[in-house]
Amino acid sequence: MLTHTVVYPGTFDPITNGHIDLVERAAKLFERVVVAIATSEKKAPLFDLEQRTDMARACLAHIPAAEVLPFDGLLIDFVTAQGSHCVLRGLRAVADFEYEFQLANMNRAMNPEFESVFLTPSAELSYISSSLVREIAGLGGDVAGFVPPNVAAALEKRLT
Repeated sequence: MLTHTVVYPGTFDPITNGHIDLVERAAKLFERVVVAIATSEKKAPLFDLEQRTDMARACLAHIPAAEVLPFDGLLIDFVTAQGSHCVLRGLRAVADFEYEFQLANMNRAMNPEFESVFLTPSAELSYISSSLVREIAGLGGDVAGFVPPNVAAALEKRLT
């Protein structure tokens, strides 16, 4: 079954240059890339769902194929509602693979047609993670090289 839509789920708390890189690259492979911003209340995000969604929309506005939507609930249900059966996941390091492999198999166990596509970020962005960005910003460090300017400003405002 061919799909023209891939869903890239995550908390994006906050969205980073690594996330943007993956969306730009996925937009060359799929007609539509849905960036699905999860509520993730269990993770106690720094930014609320509306703020994360707004930041992502601003950061991805230059990518015509990208669409940013909030979601809550089972990922397979959201992906199906988007007319797809395919998710995009990023792999930064070998450590990511085990967790992502487990998620891919669990999703496929719930829906045998469900597929996961894995992309690695550009080498110069492979070390960036939202949690590290939050930690650096929280300690007063400069995150300008890791996130777009609007995100850096939001982090500074939120953490000072």
